Amino acid sequence: MNEYMTCGAFWRCGGCRYGAEPYEAQLAAKKQELEGLFRKVLPEEFFACESYEGMLGSPVQTGYRNKMEFSFGNESKDGPLTLGLHRKGSFYDIIPVPDCLIAPEDFGTICTAVQVYFREKNVPFLHKRSHQGSLRHLVLRSSLSGAVMVNLVTASNYHPEPDFTEMLLALPLKGRISGILHTENNSLADAVIPDKVNLLWGEDFLTETVLGLTFRISPFSFFQTNTRGAEVLYGKAREYIGAIDGCTLYDLYSGTGTIAQVLAPAAKEVIGVEIVEEAVAAARENAALNGLNNCRFLAGDVLKELDAIEEVPDMIVMDPPRDGVNPKALSKIMGKGARNLLYISCKPSSLVRDIPALALGGYEAKKLCFVDMFPNSANCEAICLLSRR
Repeated sequence: MNEYMTCGAFWRCGGCRYGAEPYEAQLAAKKQELEGLFRKVLPEEFFACESYEGMLGSPVQTGYRNKMEFSFGNESKDGPLTLGLHRKGSFYDIIPVPDCLIAPEDFGTICTAVQVYFREKNVPFLHKRSHQGSLRHLVLRSSLSGAVMVNLVTASNYHPEPDFTEMLLALPLKGRISGILHTENNSLADAVIPDKVNLLWGEDFLTETVLGLTFRISPFSFFQTNTRGAEVLYGKAREYIGAIDGCTLYDLYSGTGTIAQVLAPAAKEVIGVEIVEEAVAAARENAALNGLNNCRFLAGDVLKELDAIEEVPDMIVMDPPRDGVNPKALSKIMGKGARNLLYISCKPSSLVRDIPALALGGYEAKKLCFVDMFPNSANCEAICLLSRR
């Protein structure tokens, strides 16, 4: 057994599937599993040549998650208020995780203090069946500099008292709190869906640096949860893309424009498409922050926005959500006629599903590797370069 077993919630949480194994053993297990998956759609000889690079590990294996979404509830029916993560296989039971080893230490300190605070105030959590109560989630985001953004999510029937902010600011943290927000969420879904966001104190964004570029991260915009791992991922993506002088690139499902801006200095133009308007606004702001005037970001669904883009792409980069690319959108993407496609997948099985369709459209896998963005868990990312035959 190694240090990861010291987490008191290991067997109940289920998040760290490989937490009891040395890191090299984790990488080997993930590599074997993913190779078996991709052998279903790629020829055996592909895995014996230099086109396949295997598994790349994360530079950090503990405390790497820069975002955690904790839930209010209880460990058992009628039990005391608990702030933590869902018990493995349970929709209702919440278990405390004060010593979660994939989250920064300050997250545990904040969670413990917030749980104590609301127990003493006797503020109820929002029950999933009756929809009675107030407290829903606590979302924590951090930067490599140690700054932490605290976002309390409740139903609109509750507003934090001033001493909530005072309590947080008085905590003995290794880093510092840069902003405290209150999000009102009345959705029936058990998800953080903001109806209104109130800034209680400080800043409503974090600043992070990736591969020499600066990014402002807003409360609800997507950003890779493992910043050091993201540098490995984006560095490998840049390597696969190669020379792009004078080229026009599409960055589809662009989020806050991280990939677009990593590639922009070497390209003629990069056009990003993202459906989340807040993320598009952040992407535009980040491009200006980094002095990049050859990036353009469009807010809308990829399926529709592709029709509105007149520029012919030399390369298309896509980093879709876990479910992969909509088949109709995939057809349009191939119809753009780009010489190369770079597919980054946070759910490799979705990429495996799409490779045969891409092959029918004339695209052949040229390079493939896996990047372990989520040490100790079962998840992994895949990067695949495909070229027109």
